[in-house]
Amino acid sequence: MIPVYQNENALTETYKKIHAVFQNELSHHDYEIVFVDDGSTDGSLQEILSLKENDENIVALTFTRNFGQMAAMLAGFKEATGDAVINISADLQDPVELIPQMVQKWQEGAETVICYRTDRSDTLAAKVFSRFAYGVLRMALPQIPPGGFDFVLMDRKVMDAFNAIDVRHRFFQGDLLWTGYRTCFIPYVRLKRTIGKSQYNFAKKLKNFLDAILDASYLPIRFISLTGLVTSLLGVLYSLSIVVSWARGETPFDGWAPIMIAILLVGGLIMVMLGVIGEYVWRINEEVRKRPNYVVREKF
Repeated sequence: MIPVYQNENALTETYKKIHAVFQNELSHHDYEIVFVDDGSTDGSLQEILSLKENDENIVALTFTRNFGQMAAMLAGFKEATGDAVINISADLQDPVELIPQMVQKWQEGAETVICYRTDRSDTLAAKVFSRFAYGVLRMALPQIPPGGFDFVLMDRKVMDAFNAIDVRHRFFQGDLLWTGYRTCFIPYVRLKRTIGKSQYNFAKKLKNFLDAILDASYLPIRFISLTGLVTSLLGVLYSLSIVVSWARGETPFDGWAPIMIAILLVGGLIMVMLGVIGEYVWRINEEVRKRPNYVVREKF
């Protein structure tokens, strides 16, 4: 299963590598390749259809617009019919050479095979954000590998369990690990992208991070509760010091600066808390509206 967004020119090379694996190491296995075009505006869809003309094992879906990588993955997972499903990127950053090893682990009894990133050929800013994001996520879900993952193999029963989760704003890694099936981990270094430019910008990374935190754990709510408790205790202690100073006839402070500082700090904390609660309320509203995660324009 391959989610596609603005991957023109990379798709042919990706297909050739996957096809070669099934012609050689995995020649005794049948295969299908599901491409999901997430509203690309370049020539990605035309490239997919050109590949399909020479390989009847290719299935292609195209969306009416760009709905995001998670939506494309969900559509591909529901379309896939194999006994095992592999999710791999379209930009050649996931090493196709690991597929035979993943299949071997599956045949040996693993129900989920996760290839996790130990390092990546990205910019320093991307690496720093990734380490920060996964560091926070691992506080809530310690079973997530430090570098995260997208390159996975799932047994059919795992795929069916994953597809049965009917919510919006999905967190792929958290939902997959939540199913609890036997899991095997394979480390790898994420390769540098050589064709095209990544469309996974900071805004999309931030949204995915928020979806992960808010969907996978109660960590933000617990953080709010802890922050509120600490702030209240500090307020009580400060109040006691004011009472003692007043009893001694001493002026607790000069001017209005301390009052303003206290108001600003407490007001800022309240706004942050309301913002986090608002994120949860917004997600509840999205669930109640029951809009689909994506709209398929056409299936080939």
